Parts: sequence; C-alpha cells; structure tokens
Amino acid sequence: MATFDRLLEVYDVHTYYGDSYVLQGVGLGVGLGQIVTLLGRNGMGKTTLIRSIAGLTPPRRGKIEMRGVSLLGLPPYKIAQLGISLVPQGRRIFPSLTVRENLLIPTSALSGQKKERKQETGGWTLEKVMTSFPRLAERIKQFGGTLSGGEQQMLAIARALMANPDVILMDEPSEGLAPVVIRQMAEIMRNLREQGHSILLVEQNFKLAMTVADFAFIISSGRIVFQGLPADLEKQKEILDRHLGI
Repeated sequence: MATFDRLLEVYDVHTYYGDSYVLQGVGLGVGLGQIVTLLGRNGMGKTTLIRSIAGLTPPRRGKIEMRGVSLLGLPPYKIAQLGISLVPQGRRIFPSLTVRENLLIPTSALSGQKKERKQETGGWTLEKVMTSFPRLAERIKQFGGTLSGGEQQMLAIARALMANPDVILMDEPSEGLAPVVIRQMAEIMRNLREQGHSILLVEQNFKLAMTVADFAFIISSGRIVFQGLPADLEKQKEILDRHLGI
C-alpha cells in the first residue's frame, strides 16, 4: 500500500454495541484512487467498521482520520462533508420517492452538504449520473420501490456519488443480485476508481472482491487476521478455509 497516498486511516479502533465488544483494535488504510476490500464471515465486525467510520456507531477509542482530520466525535453529516459517502447494506433507498428525488437528497439543504464540493471535484451532477447510469435515466420518474434489486443498488451508488465523495463506503453491494448484475457492479467500481474515487468495499462475494480490489483485509472476531494483495490472499488456502469457508 506504500505506493498510494493515504486518504482514510483507521488505527486501533475499538467499538461496542452496548456491552458487546465488536471491534477489538482494528486498523486499515485506504489510498487515493484505490479499492480496498474487507472480507470476513457474518458477525465478524465488517458492517460495524463501516458504521464506525461513517459516525453511525462511534468507537470508544482509536483513531479514524480523513486526510489527517479526525472523524471521532463528528456527526455523520459532518463526516459526509469531509468527503465520505455510504452505500449501505440493503440499499436503503426511499421506496416512496422517485429515482430523481432519491438522487437529489444529498444535494438538499437537509443534508448539510457543502455546494462547493461539486465545484472542487468537478464532479457529479444529476446530468452526469443520468449519463453514467442510463438505466436510472429511463426510470427517473419511477418510485424507488418499483425498481429491481440491481436497479436499486445502482440508485444507492448514484445517490452516494451525488455528494461528490472522495471515499465511498460500500457495504455488501452484491447482496441478493444476479451474476450478470454483479458483473455490472464490478465494472461500476472500476470506473469509479478510474475517475479518482477510493472505495472501501465490504463484501461476501470473494470472486467479486478479488476482481476489483487493489488490497485486501480479512476480519475475524473483531480483529484483522490478514492483509495483503489479492494475489497473495488467493494462495493462502488455510486462511481462506478458516476465515472465509473457501
């Protein structure tokens, strides 16, 4: 990872749900223009780490920084303003809002998002989203709840992009999707990387993760048990069997 400028840093993070000790000293980094994947079985702490970074489940101790700015103690909307967007597990789009209305949420006054981020990054407008996601353009007036699972996932990603993030947190984007749609998700992630976005990808689909990732971590019982290049991980048969069931 030394060849990448670090954008997001997580160091010695400890997070609890009540008395349940979930993250037990987790550390990782995401470089500029890099896709980092976090793998692990269910219940090992993957989503908790995503929530800790996004400010939804703040850690009790440790360090989380974006470009050297501490995220600890900040509300989620402030963390978003620093350039981090979340594509949550289960899509979490608004089914009673149209595709257009879902997409405009990150640009509304309620989001607290700074308008100048769009100008600074050059980036994502409704028009650009429509060009990059033609399926959504075709369904711009449809309610979110009428979309297919793949279309809802595209909407969730496009909504995150409307905030013009530098880092995108993706939590299980392939969950419940057909293989052809999963291949589309991989292509979307590669395109985002080419455009300068960094991605922290939490994923159960090992093949997808290995296809797109520049660097991989495995988490087990709240601790990182592997970090390295995807090509090196694929050679670690014992680790794959023990921690991923592969």
